[in-house]
Amino acid sequence: MTERLLQFIWQMQYFNKTDLHTVSGDRLSISYPGQFNTNQGPDFLEAVISIANTKWAGNIELHVKASDWKVHGHDNDQNYGNIILHVVWEHDEDIYDAKGKTIPALSLNDKVPKVLLQRYEELIYTQKIIPCENSLLSVPAIIWDSWKTRLVTERMQSKTEAVAGFLAQTNAHWEEVFWWLIARNFGNPVNSNAFEAIARSIAVNILAKHKGQIHQLESFLLGQAGLLNSNFRESYPKMLQKEFRFYKKKYNFTPVYEPVHFLRMRPGNFPTIRLAQLAMLINNSLHLFSQVKAAASVKEVVKLLQVTANDYWHYHYKFDDITSYKEKTLGRQMIDNILINTVIPIVFAYGHIHKEQVYKNKALKWLEDISPENNHITRQWKQLNIQNITAADSQSLIQLTKKYCLQKKCLSCAIGVAILKRTL
Repeated sequence: MTERLLQFIWQMQYFNKTDLHTVSGDRLSISYPGQFNTNQGPDFLEAVISIANTKWAGNIELHVKASDWKVHGHDNDQNYGNIILHVVWEHDEDIYDAKGKTIPALSLNDKVPKVLLQRYEELIYTQKIIPCENSLLSVPAIIWDSWKTRLVTERMQSKTEAVAGFLAQTNAHWEEVFWWLIARNFGNPVNSNAFEAIARSIAVNILAKHKGQIHQLESFLLGQAGLLNSNFRESYPKMLQKEFRFYKKKYNFTPVYEPVHFLRMRPGNFPTIRLAQLAMLINNSLHLFSQVKAAASVKEVVKLLQVTANDYWHYHYKFDDITSYKEKTLGRQMIDNILINTVIPIVFAYGHIHKEQVYKNKALKWLEDISPENNHITRQWKQLNIQNITAADSQSLIQLTKKYCLQKKCLSCAIGVAILKRTL
């Protein structure tokens, strides 16, 4: 028995309530078990019970052992001054309030169905990443749908916290934050930290001054990445090198000490290519976040992100290394990745922070209009025949896996609760 399981049992009232008595023998009835408290203080608030025909309203505290009351320091805590019932699994001693009066106690040790305890143990002690994988299909679709909707909102809200942290660093400059985040996304997965550091070293207002000057923008990004330090043979990198030396001094760019990496990645993901594409995105747009925020559909944002690196890169993946012709256009898979991980979260965050539901709704709608992610997490769910049709599906499944399954929070999961409830 764990305290969290005991809380779950009490919250759901999954125990035999026939002929209930306190440990001292007084008849007990429960009118309302109380509101589960996720903050500091008693476990359940504003409960209503009757003991020996006397009605009581107040708070309820739960412990595996009654003696845990003292272990947790509740005997000296004013937050626990209005406890009307102490619910325990094992009553190993009486507990007293500040006035020396015994707090009524209820022991659930012999009142909980064994099948519930057995099923819970199976979920908690399994080595499977998805603890309930053998029972998933028994959960009604309506529960899945509502839970996935909540999960995707949860995921967007958690990303909102990250955006808020960035805003605090920029005096709430949304364009600057968007620049940092989209640059980081262009560096995924290996060079994300380096690309963010590069973005932080070049203010978005400086980039705006050079809109339409693709060579200068490229020189800023590639130079800050440390990719213009060689003795080049070709004229193009020499020209970029010259541009960078001039503007580095003019703008006093802060050196970036986070190196970019080329190893173990496809040439199309090389930092040279991604930075060239990022430069073209900046070159083609003005006030990019404002454009994204104003977009009526996800298709409009896709058009903004459909950029191609300039002509030099059609024959190169690295400087001074000629290859066969291939246009370096940002692919749809990468665009979807940027939409899911940067564009949609920041639009949702804008709506949340400014209390404008229209942007939150827009962000969630866009997730439904994008293809789902295909990664090791979503593939696991696919093998279990769980629907993954849109990015909203995949984001909800990622949230479910990371925040519930891997942490064994089955009692806080609608699917876990449905499966446990089915055993009763």
